[in-house]
Amino acid sequence: MSEPASLLTTPGSLGAQRVGAWVLPDGQTRFRIWAPSAPPGFALEIEGMDPIPMKPGPDGYAQVTVRCAPSARYRYRLNDGLAVPDPASHMQDDDVHGHSIVLPGGGYPWRHPDWLGRPWEESVIYEVHVGLAGGFVALAERLPELAELGFTTIELMPIADFPGERNWGYDGVLPYAPDRAYGTPEDLKYLVDTAHGLRMSVLLDVVYNHFGPDGNYLPLYAPEFFRDDLKTPWGSAIDFRRPQVRRFFQDNALYWLTEFRFDGLRLDAVHAIEDEGWLPELARNIRRVVPPPRHVHLVVENEDNDADLLHAGYDAQWNDDAHHVLHHMLTGERHGYYQDYADDAAGKLARSLGSGFVYQGEVSPRRGEPRGQDSSGLPPTSFVNFLQNHDQIGNRGWGERLTALDSVDPAALRAAVAALLLAPQIPLVFMGEECGTRAPFLYFTSHSDPELARAVREGRRAEFPAFAGSDANPVPDPNDPETYRSSQPWFVDEQDASHAAAWRDYYRSLLQVRSRLVTPRLLGARTQGAAALGHCAVRATWRMNDAAMLTLYVNLDARDSQTLLAAQRPSPGATLVFENTPGAADALQAGDLRPATTVCMIEESDG
Repeated sequence: MSEPASLLTTPGSLGAQRVGAWVLPDGQTRFRIWAPSAPPGFALEIEGMDPIPMKPGPDGYAQVTVRCAPSARYRYRLNDGLAVPDPASHMQDDDVHGHSIVLPGGGYPWRHPDWLGRPWEESVIYEVHVGLAGGFVALAERLPELAELGFTTIELMPIADFPGERNWGYDGVLPYAPDRAYGTPEDLKYLVDTAHGLRMSVLLDVVYNHFGPDGNYLPLYAPEFFRDDLKTPWGSAIDFRRPQVRRFFQDNALYWLTEFRFDGLRLDAVHAIEDEGWLPELARNIRRVVPPPRHVHLVVENEDNDADLLHAGYDAQWNDDAHHVLHHMLTGERHGYYQDYADDAAGKLARSLGSGFVYQGEVSPRRGEPRGQDSSGLPPTSFVNFLQNHDQIGNRGWGERLTALDSVDPAALRAAVAALLLAPQIPLVFMGEECGTRAPFLYFTSHSDPELARAVREGRRAEFPAFAGSDANPVPDPNDPETYRSSQPWFVDEQDASHAAAWRDYYRSLLQVRSRLVTPRLLGARTQGAAALGHCAVRATWRMNDAAMLTLYVNLDARDSQTLLAAQRPSPGATLVFENTPGAADALQAGDLRPATTVCMIEESDG
């Protein structure tokens, strides 16, 4: 693959320092790898050529420039019994244990080369697993329908090469190589290009906190990549104290943003990165290399509620707090982390709508220690809110969606969807929500090693001891192909077309309202306060950028109305933006916030 023009610089600068195999302007290919502990005899093996010895320099890098055939297959030889792929492989010939491939220069013929992206406040995110969508090309074919519904942004779950054909993507071990189960790098570019033609942005979920358990050969020749004094839930922590490690992941981020023209990245579980200041550094360098007028969006997942990152170049954080309190209110569940949101749930929802995090330094009962930082000064668009996502569904034993839980009242769920899509926070919808699918989203893998598959299966069932069931109904085996097939979210539509059509109509109508009346006012919007009105009822108000006041009334109690005091009722000058049931706004003006109701009002500024 030829280096992106924007990164081709003088020797020793950004382009020349990139690891991997890069075709140079003169047609030769430069191979560069960080292998500080490479064994004697370390060599580059290009198929059809004699091995080329490589010796790392004092900085640990080994580099050689070779004239080789386009699409040449290559590996690095560690010893007589083992040759391994390039850790910065751009494409694998087979899977994570096989040959890497030199991608020829020439580049993809972009149909929309002038695309600069969309402002962050226009984002309505649709999270999707590429494999379940049929691969890069098949997902591209779905995009017109999603654009017509009102989604402006597609977020791909991780696509870095993982072992086997089925995986969530968080077991990736080759961060630069799109998994061949989904298609080729050219297919991925076609997907991104198609989205841009529909005025849709594309975000990529990237994993910089760990490597998967199968196919990670770095410890054999670069154990310095990892720390021996710090563990994560997935093993030894990555050593971001080392400049070579920092550079590996920074260049990976820039690779996706420049070579594939992604419009942004979602960084997975950054709380598991002992970053040594790397995360703010990453944001600064990305915005230096890919400056305006391109819109590049950086989003983090961070259980620590670290507001500092949202002042340091990151646009937003996935707001698990908002999800957890909404989930408790809809389901009544109090186990696990939901216990932190069960008391004064409406008050916690109000705090989330009004100032971002629920926990901003208070002690989490479950953790027994303070959690979070003050987020009250941040704009609402600093938070990505959702009712469901891959984690919050898939981390349940049976992967049940809200539509499949008997504890969830359908009318209350529709009210919650309206609140999600009309609030000023950035909404995220997980694939299948838009059609009300009842299909599960289960945890799935395809490990070829029987022992690893067994360990994953047993570990998964041990994770849910209260739900392990009987031998007749165990937690599904992640490695069983049927676990993957049953997670396909669109099968149910064909069996229940009217159900799916009704949900699509509902999403379409809400997103039309958002696009027309909310989105144009978002840049510069600020909270004007939020308060609980009852145990499941909340009122939240924001001053928008044109000084209009947007107010949401939400009652997620499926049975009981909430009587409002005169001061809590809409202003006489407010006009209706949306009501999820006919007559709800009139009842609200009379002081009755009906069960399972969301009403959105706006009061225009006199000035």
